[in-house]
Order: sequence, then C-alpha cells, then structure tokens
Amino acid sequence: MTQWERFVFTFFNQEVIARYLPSIAKGFVVTIEVAVLVVACGLALGLVLALVRSFQLRAVNAAIVAYADVLRAMPPLVLLTLVYFGLPTVGLTFSGFVSTWLTLTLVLSAFAEEIFWAGITSVPKGQWEAARSTGLGFGQALISVVFPQAVRLTIPPLTNRTIALTKMTALGTVVGLGEIINQATTAQAFSGNASPLVVGAFAYVILFLPVVVLARWIETRFAWRRQ
Repeated sequence: MTQWERFVFTFFNQEVIARYLPSIAKGFVVTIEVAVLVVACGLALGLVLALVRSFQLRAVNAAIVAYADVLRAMPPLVLLTLVYFGLPTVGLTFSGFVSTWLTLTLVLSAFAEEIFWAGITSVPKGQWEAARSTGLGFGQALISVVFPQAVRLTIPPLTNRTIALTKMTALGTVVGLGEIINQATTAQAFSGNASPLVVGAFAYVILFLPVVVLARWIETRFAWRRQ
C-alpha cells in the first residue's frame, strides 16, 4: 500500500463512511436543534436584559452586569460541567441536551446583553430627547425610536458572536449529547479509522458555512448603510 493509498484508507474510507454516515446524520439534526434553540433563547434573553438595564434601576443593573461579566469570563465547558454534574447534587438533573442548551443560552445571552446595551447607549442623546418631546414615555421612546436604531448597529457583532457560540454545540459530547462530534468520535472508536471524523468536519462546514456567508453579507450591507 502506497502512502497515498494509506492516507485515503485512513481518512476517506468509503466502507467506514457508508457504515456510520446515518449516525452522523442523526448528530447533524441534533446539532441543528440545539443551535436553533440556543440562538432563539440566548438572543431573546439578552435583549430582555438590555432593555431592563435601560430603566437604570441600580440594584437590578448591578445584578445584570454581574451576570454578564461572570458568564463572559467563565469558559463554557466549565459551566456545562457545573450544570450537568453539579446541579444533580442539589436535586436538579438535566439531560445532556438540556444541559448543553441551557449552558450555551446563558453564555450567549450574556454577550448579547452587552452588545444590545452598547447599541442602545450609542444612539445619540438627541434621539431620546426628540422622542420624549413628542409626548412618548421612556418605555415608548426606547422601543419605538431608540431600539430600532440600536439593533442596526448591533447586527454585525451579534452575528459573529452567535456563530462562535453555536459552534460550541460540540461541547455537548462531554455530557453524552449525540451531536456531530459525539457521533463521529464514537464511530471512530468503533471502526479504528479516522474517516468518521472527516465526515463530521464536513458536516460542520455544511452547517455553518452558509451562516458565515450570510453574516458577512449582513455586515457588508449594514456597514455600507452607515456611511
């Protein structure tokens, strides 16, 4: 067997790929499910926290800032370990799916809150004053005038952070979540061949490349509109 043939046999073994492709496909679906839930819940929670912070309630703001700072500083893997292995000691037991979703949702919400907050504070003070002069209350001015402007400014950084966090669904393999990496590494262990890992890598490219391209398009479009 030549070196090239050995390379193909090790990383692109058609027999091994055909045998384990269905299980990796199942992991692909699980990864999509977790990613979609994380994005929806993480962005929603981050937005709510940023809006609440806008009301300038000192004790509440201090709690939100502490929440965001701690979660942004803590490695997601450490938090996932605490959720899955630590919470059962106090009577809270979650599956690998829920633990991964909860962990990444909390982390994404912390980053999203700071990004939304930066967008809100970047809106000129004159916009607030103009909205209030028309008779709008603080909440109405925030939702109807300030927030739409802030969202446009937050889209580029928000898309990048969202992509980075959703790719961390691979951490779910630590708690037995049957996502792409878990299925691929299990297949690699049973087959003694690295081909399933290559398939898993391609699965991530297929899943996230369109998202990356879309994010680049959004960044370019909104950067042009701000000029």
